[in-house]
Amino acid sequence: MDGVMNGKQPAPEKDLHHAGQVVDKAIEYLVGQHVSELAIASALLGGAMGLLTRSLPDDVVVQILNNAIESVESGEMRSKAGKDHAGEA
Repeated sequence: MDGVMNGKQPAPEKDLHHAGQVVDKAIEYLVGQHVSELAIASALLGGAMGLLTRSLPDDVVVQILNNAIESVESGEMRSKAGKDHAGEA
């Protein structure tokens, strides 16, 4: 049995939820420290891009970015304004 099924590794959904919670708390902390939203978002995006490019092929990273662009262009992200989106990608 693989690690996910035998309980040795958390399921991907648990990992995503946990990572999203940590990112949300980090954002909350930085906002409380009066760090600009643009600086916070840029740092998170840069870190995410670095992690993605280390762990995925370029064509997969491009598809992820294209999906994000489509979400922005369609207004999907604006319709969720005011809500943290960590872990929703």
